[in-house]
Amino acid sequence: MPAPVPIPLSPQKHSLLEDAQGFSIALITTAIGLTIISQLGFITGQTAGLALVISYLTGWSFSWVFWLINIPFYVLAYFRMGVEFTVKSALCVTILSVLIAVIPQWMTFEHLNPLFGTVAFGILTGYGLLGTFRHKGSLGGLGVVALYAQDRFGIRAGYVQLGFDAVLFAVAFFLFEPSRVLYSLLGAVILNGVIAFNHRRDRYIGE
Repeated sequence: MPAPVPIPLSPQKHSLLEDAQGFSIALITTAIGLTIISQLGFITGQTAGLALVISYLTGWSFSWVFWLINIPFYVLAYFRMGVEFTVKSALCVTILSVLIAVIPQWMTFEHLNPLFGTVAFGILTGYGLLGTFRHKGSLGGLGVVALYAQDRFGIRAGYVQLGFDAVLFAVAFFLFEPSRVLYSLLGAVILNGVIAFNHRRDRYIGE
């Protein structure tokens, strides 16, 4: 059956306003997801997970660790993904770092079921990452490597991130109690599943 609206051969580029609203929704959604997982005391994958592990072990601010750990990846982003992608990613990481610092002051949980919180985290953060990808940005770190691998080698971004997460969680089993790591692993699987099933350039036509 033909599509009711013809698909343009050259996708229309997002306007500045569309980028602004898209990134705003994505970053708020992601920040809420990360607030949920951090209040549960769990971890996640990718650079955010590495930042959480460092934060738990050292007592340093998660928002500052997350911001700092992303700096080296901007070099790869600049040379492999271009200036626009690098600038957008740097802005996204900075804004997200601010949000995850202030949202816990605005939103707390008297009771948060760990299973529900883990599932909610995976869904919210997964769709937040999709939003940044679809507006030619990322949340830095491994997201840059994953997007490059997808564009250059055709490997799904979610699968690249899942491989990194496997290593991170294997190490986490030696650092934290097993139940804490297993809940965290569930959240990471859901998050990466959202990206793997939905980040498809042959289906999404925006640029």
